[in-house]
Amino acid sequence: MAVSPAAYAAPAQIPAGPIHYGADYNPEQWDPAVWREDIDLMRRAGVTMVSIGIWSWARIEPRPGQFDFSRFDEVLGLLNEAGIAVDLATPTAAPPAWFYRQHPEARLIEADGTIRQGGSRGICCPHSPAYAEAAARITEAIAAHVKDHPAIAMWHVHNEYGAPGGDCHCEVSQQAFRAWLRHRYGTLAALNTAWGTDFWGQLYGSWEEIGTPRHSGTALNPLCELDYARFTSDSLLARFTAERDIIRRYDAASPITTNLMATNCPANDYWRWAEQMDVVSTDYYLEAADPDAHIWLAMESDLTRSLAGGKPWVLMEHSVSAVSWQPHNWAKLPGEERRNALAHVARGADAILAFQWRQSRRGAEKFHSAMVPHAGTDTRVFREVCELGAQLQDLAELRDSVVNARVALLWDWNSFWAQDLAWRPSVLMRHRDQLRTVYRWLWERGTVVDLVHPESNLDAYDVVIAPASYLLSEAAGNNLAAFVHRGGRFAALPFFAVVDDDECVHAGGAPGPMREVLGLTVAEIRPVRQGDTVTLTPVQPQAGVVHTAMPTTLGSSRYLTAHTWSEDLRLEGAEAVWTAVDGPTPGPVVTMNRYGKGVAVYVSMLMDRDVLAEILEPLLDPPSDRPEVDGGIPAPKLEAVTRHGANTNFVILINHDDVDHRVDVAGTDLLTRETADSFTVSAGGVRVVRTVRTNGD
Repeated sequence: MAVSPAAYAAPAQIPAGPIHYGADYNPEQWDPAVWREDIDLMRRAGVTMVSIGIWSWARIEPRPGQFDFSRFDEVLGLLNEAGIAVDLATPTAAPPAWFYRQHPEARLIEADGTIRQGGSRGICCPHSPAYAEAAARITEAIAAHVKDHPAIAMWHVHNEYGAPGGDCHCEVSQQAFRAWLRHRYGTLAALNTAWGTDFWGQLYGSWEEIGTPRHSGTALNPLCELDYARFTSDSLLARFTAERDIIRRYDAASPITTNLMATNCPANDYWRWAEQMDVVSTDYYLEAADPDAHIWLAMESDLTRSLAGGKPWVLMEHSVSAVSWQPHNWAKLPGEERRNALAHVARGADAILAFQWRQSRRGAEKFHSAMVPHAGTDTRVFREVCELGAQLQDLAELRDSVVNARVALLWDWNSFWAQDLAWRPSVLMRHRDQLRTVYRWLWERGTVVDLVHPESNLDAYDVVIAPASYLLSEAAGNNLAAFVHRGGRFAALPFFAVVDDDECVHAGGAPGPMREVLGLTVAEIRPVRQGDTVTLTPVQPQAGVVHTAMPTTLGSSRYLTAHTWSEDLRLEGAEAVWTAVDGPTPGPVVTMNRYGKGVAVYVSMLMDRDVLAEILEPLLDPPSDRPEVDGGIPAPKLEAVTRHGANTNFVILINHDDVDHRVDVAGTDLLTRETADSFTVSAGGVRVVRTVRTNGD
């Protein structure tokens, strides 16, 4: 395993109050005359908390060691008088111009030697002693200055670590990487063995011979690249914990967080980060060009909740309408922001904040939407902002309720980093695509999922699916085997359990530690020609014989197709359920194996979502969290999530469809105060139904 940070006991949770509502507030962009208007408009909009200070380093410390808190103090005072809580940021994501001038050696160097210049954000070498000293100085100055200030409800360290980048290749970073490797491996002999340096004659005789994985003539050592990704995540995490610990010396009670980008930042292993945070928070922006953007929003929320260990979490940033940095910036349609915000709430968010409060008139993000647009308050955007604020107040009783999922998807950044390295059997075998295919199937059928690390406790789940687990440790294999043995239903998709933690192919090949559980060995990987499809047919059991591992009956007798990837499977106890009748590898494609009290399924080809759903539905029989809709007619665009309180359940129904749906759930809609035995959810509408909790709920 990678070097672990010191254990941390999180002492606090999301600040008390309603479901918090607000934004990133940047008063330094505006004349002080605007500040009081901002406060009045915040109260009108129902704002309860704002993040401040993120970009204020140059204002607070205009010269090294010289501090000016005058404007800062005035803003804190105004917010406190208005009863608006402050999520106070350390401004270390944007060092002042004087820092870059004084410390050009702190500039980040990319793998090809390009030096990132100043004039943007988040671009310092994370290993720079000068940066570490300056970041500690500004953090301590702020924490000491605001000690015991009544406005401070939460702390927000830095901003979006790893965006843009944290992977520096300067000489200081080379030395830091070597130190990290010494800690991980202990000896050069152990490193040489793990890295397989006898291949291509890469054997190291001195630590000083090792460098970060920069551009070279051809493919680099894959474990060097994987270890460098781990090192980068740990290095950025060390920057977070350093600032967190300074703050904690001055504030023993307020929660401390940093804004993650849960599904969209490949630079960090957030399982390790979450362990070091009091409250987990994330930034999420819709992929505007994607008609399924609301599905990926749900996946972000599910992953963030999972990182939080099931506890409520904070949406630290999102856009109320368009962003400014996508190729074609689609503005949200009327009602879309309400659906987006309440979808985050449905999946566990107890705070909804936007970037930003007032739309900038200057700078790189002046076309990024905000709660107060350029055109002011007489706008659709601001009216919807105020309506959402009022509705979040109506949902205050949802605070601290939780989401209970019975299905889990494996999610491991180490495996993703490894799978996406160079010289794999196909560049089309992308981990993100595999995950999204499975997640979309489950979302459309109404199944709420957790995203879990493969070595985590799986006792809460009935079904576990591994869409993209190319790297699987022995510990993870043992964990999954125990899950299946005690009665769990497990499915793995192709390119599964190929390598271990050291990026070394498991002895005997895939699926390594899961060979007995799955009852097979992958004899050979045989990609399908691009554009070709392979015909699949179900294996019909002999008359009077039932598949021993089948929890339900087969749901299909027609031909289906798969594509891109195939594997030659050698069955060692597993039963073939679907076979290929053509393509590069005719024979078993989908298999089942009974192991202990459970069943393990393997899918050896890539499939479109509809095909995968038809195959896995009868094999896994996953539960659905969606109540009866329209008398049993499928409603794949109706989102339904239940948050569980101590004595009450809250069923959140979000209709992404362009037609109304009737849902059989009895209770009281908290948004309209209507009580009924069933509710119509209008096209584009939302219901939040409080129901009486019964045994088993």
